[in-house]
Amino acid sequence: MNSNEEALHYGVNERTIQRDIDDIRSFLEERDSDNTEYNTVIYDRAAKGFRLEYVHRMKLSNSEVLAICKILLDSRAFTKKEMKDILGRLIENCVPKSNQKLVSDLIENESFHYIEPRHKKEYIDTMWSIGEAIRDRHLIEIEYTRQKDRKTVVRVVKPLAIMFSEFYFYLTAFIDDEKVQKDFDVLNDSFPTIYRMGELFEHWDSGPDEELREQGRAEERKNTEAESRADAEQQRADVAENRAEKAESREDAVEVESAKLREEIARLKATRG
Repeated sequence: MNSNEEALHYGVNERTIQRDIDDIRSFLEERDSDNTEYNTVIYDRAAKGFRLEYVHRMKLSNSEVLAICKILLDSRAFTKKEMKDILGRLIENCVPKSNQKLVSDLIENESFHYIEPRHKKEYIDTMWSIGEAIRDRHLIEIEYTRQKDRKTVVRVVKPLAIMFSEFYFYLTAFIDDEKVQKDFDVLNDSFPTIYRMGELFEHWDSGPDEELREQGRAEERKNTEAESRADAEQQRADVAENRAEKAESREDAVEVESAKLREEIARLKATRG
């Protein structure tokens, strides 16, 4: 159906036809609001007109959306901005338009008084990246602040899972660094290390296990070569310093012998005189 042609046919303004189409679309959506299948009116760019289309959708009931919103708010897992965005999209996409205000009103007070995590970090995208690394069995490089001394350290780990408990998300992972493992109380510990997501910095470098290991080995070789060069330079400097000290000692010895010789000559002259 072309709105311009229909306007000419019925002798009305084209905007009137557009309003009628919007009314038909709203009627169909409200009539089938509790169904997963419904008809709607869409604009077909190829045909340059509107047509009726059969749509399959998955929507939650009002009570289900309300329950999910309550759970999210009580979790206190996200920043206030993240929570507002998530709830808004959840209501907009899963609740019929006629009931969206009702659901929003039911969570308005809790949304207003929502208390966000103390770290105030947004890491939803980071969680997705970690999830992909878990699925693809990649190693990831993380930078975080240790609790015991507040020192920032870098670790290469093999992520296993993301957990949620007591307002925080946690990453469980095995440390893939033999030097770090040596400091563990139990060598070859079969239990993973747990990191709180709020303590992790937001940049990640993920890649296949062998690739990251090779990067680590290359970096270690580079560091070893640099240390070897530094040691060689230090040895050369030590040798040069020893040579200088020996030369100085010889000069001192010559000076002492010369002084003794002058004294002996002076003594002999005094005796002959």
